[in-house]
Amino acid sequence: MSNRLQGRTALVTGSTSNIGRGVAEALAAEGAHVVVSGRDAGRGAEVVDGIRAAGGRADLVVADLDGSSAVSRDLAERATQAVGGRLDILVNNAGIYPSDTTLTVTDEKFDLVYGVNVKAAYFLTQAVVPAMIAAGGGTIINLGSWNARLGLPVGSLYASTKGAIETLTRAWSAEFGPQGVRVNAISPGVIRPDGYEPDGVDVGAGMMRGTPAGGSGSPEHIARAAVYLASDDAEFVHGTVLEVDGGRSNVAVIA
Repeated sequence: MSNRLQGRTALVTGSTSNIGRGVAEALAAEGAHVVVSGRDAGRGAEVVDGIRAAGGRADLVVADLDGSSAVSRDLAERATQAVGGRLDILVNNAGIYPSDTTLTVTDEKFDLVYGVNVKAAYFLTQAVVPAMIAAGGGTIINLGSWNARLGLPVGSLYASTKGAIETLTRAWSAEFGPQGVRVNAISPGVIRPDGYEPDGVDVGAGMMRGTPAGGSGSPEHIARAAVYLASDDAEFVHGTVLEVDGGRSNVAVIA
């Protein structure tokens, strides 16, 4: 363990698996007291147990973020109680990905995806920022996506929510940065879930063909970026979207 985040507290939404889990584990390994949160209590308990076994500090707060301000406020309150004070770091990671095309999205699906991917982060940020400002500072890290800037024939609804999150990152940076709260985002590329490589095959390699990386990334790649943005190493970084995507958004490797 290192200590770049020693003495700080963090809430990571959607941290019972994949990217969120990797971020929670990495923040804890750097000394932060992490609140793991998600819908699945069993998977959340596994994450917490793993962090504690490695010598870190973690607590589980189960929450099903539906986009309502009440649920977001309740999570903020319970997470704050779990760490015995205020939250220094908020990672808005929770999200859902429907692969629908525009012509197949229903009213209910539209509202659900915007509720989880945008409204939950919006109202959670609204709930935790006042205490950060009162304490003299804090850090918010949002999770965007390469889909927000590279058009694809499916997933338009998801892409639009990530575009909204990345826009909110800049707006919140302008709104809260002068009061000591740094706001940034990470835009992951194609990330393979831990352990999800049937027969050793990189199932996301096709979407990364033609990029400098040439294959999918892992949750650990995103976690390292989150540690950087949460730490004092990034004290002069405001309102940026850090692309950790293997070059997917900006580079084409021509053979």
